[in-house]
Amino acid sequence: MVQLSRRQKKENYFRRFSKVLSTYDRAFVVCADNVRSKQLQQIRIALRGSAIIVFGKNTQMRKVISKQIEKDPRLERLIPLLKQNVGLVFTARDLNEVRSSLESNRLEAPAKAGTIAPKDVIVTALNTGLGPEKTSFFQALNIQTKITRGTIEILNDVHIIKKGAKVGQSEAALLKMLNINPFDYGLQIVQVFDQGSVYGPDVLDITNEDVIHKFVHGASNAISLSLGLGYPTFASAHHMLINGFQDLVALSVETDYTFNGSEKIKEYLADPSKFVVAAATPTVAAAAPAAAVKAPEPVESEKESDSDMNLGMFD
Repeated sequence: MVQLSRRQKKENYFRRFSKVLSTYDRAFVVCADNVRSKQLQQIRIALRGSAIIVFGKNTQMRKVISKQIEKDPRLERLIPLLKQNVGLVFTARDLNEVRSSLESNRLEAPAKAGTIAPKDVIVTALNTGLGPEKTSFFQALNIQTKITRGTIEILNDVHIIKKGAKVGQSEAALLKMLNINPFDYGLQIVQVFDQGSVYGPDVLDITNEDVIHKFVHGASNAISLSLGLGYPTFASAHHMLINGFQDLVALSVETDYTFNGSEKIKEYLADPSKFVVAAATPTVAAAAPAAAVKAPEPVESEKESDSDMNLGMFD
C-alpha cells in the first residue's frame, strides 16, 4: 500500500469534504467528547448508507467551508458552530431517523475523577457486598450504612453526583467498587443545520399535531381580538355575519318588520304548540321504519313442541 504524504492527505480531505458540502444541505453538529475511535467506527458502520460523518481540525473545516460559501452562501452559518471537539453528520434522509441512530449508539462508561457529569447519579439503597474495612469510603461521602452479615449495606438512596458538577476522587472510587458505570457516551447533537437554518435538536421533537394546535390557538386569539375591536378580517368575517344575522332576527322579533330568515321563527313564537309537533315528527318518522322492519315471531309447530316435551338435558 502506497503511503500518502501529509500534503496528499490534506488535499484528499479537502476534496472529499467539498464534495460532501455540495451534495448535502442538512447536517447535525455533534460533540464527540469521551467518544473513542472504536465506538466512532461502529457509529459510522451503523449510519452507512444514510449519513456521512466528517471530523477534522476546526481550522481545516472552516477553510473548506469558506471556499464553498461562494457556491452556497447558506454554509456561512456553519462556521460559528465549529468550536471545541465537534464534527458534522450530513444526511439526505429524515433527520429524526438519523438522530435515533445516533442516540442508540451509546456506550456505558465509568465515572472518572475530574470529568464533568453529564447527568445526575443516584446510588440506591442496597447491600454492597463489601467488607467492613471499606466503611471509610462511605463515611467520607456522608452515606449512612450498617453492617449486615459481615457486609456493608446502604440504608437510603444517595444523590452522589449532580449534573454539571465535577466528579471527585472519592465518588469515582466508590462507584468503581460498586461496579456502577453511571454515564454513557456517544455523538451528542449540539445544533441542526437544515438548508441554511440553524436550530436546536429540541425542535425535532415538535410534531404536526403540535403545529396544528399552536396554529388553531393563535387563530382563535386573532379572531377574538378582531371581534372585540370590531375590525373585520378573513378569519372573523363569518362570525361577524352570523352575529349580524342574529341581531337582525332579534330586531325582527321585537318589531313588525319581517324578512325571509325571521318568518318561521316568528311563526313558532306566535304558536308555541308547533314546537311540540316539530319535536314529535322526527320521533314518529324514526319509529315507523323500525316497526315496518320488525319481522313476525315464528309460530312453533305442535309436533315440535310435543317431541321436545319429554327430553332431558343428557338424553
